[in-house]
Amino acid sequence: MKVELPDFLSYGDKFTKKGFIEKIARIAKRAGSKLVYAALILYYTLQSKDVSIKDKGMIIAALGFLISPIDAIPDAIPIVGLSDDLAVLLYVLDKIWVDVPEEVKKKAEKKLSQWFDEEEMKEINDLFEDKQNENDQ
Repeated sequence: MKVELPDFLSYGDKFTKKGFIEKIARIAKRAGSKLVYAALILYYTLQSKDVSIKDKGMIIAALGFLISPIDAIPDAIPIVGLSDDLAVLLYVLDKIWVDVPEEVKKKAEKKLSQWFDEEEMKEINDLFEDKQNENDQ
């Protein structure tokens, strides 16, 4: 079964720093550590001066999609409501993962630990396990 991604690039104008922080704080527990970690990685990567304009555009669009009240699957629907948001975040994260600095990952983990306990934090370890293995080779 092939999953179709929504046209998230049209959401670039929806992103604001304030809107992002408010949305993440509001949905953190319901969204789960993987979604929040992916969002934080993109958010902190966006702040880096070493990110290409193309990557910044994709990141802004993905974060805009996340904070927009209008998306493919309404966030209010239990369990599946945030699945389209996670799919978009992971798609963009997959595209830029090799360029994400370690300090960004650590900063995201530190922020994540404010909302999630140690057990919940373990979920992020397999987020890009395959990518990590490729980089180690």
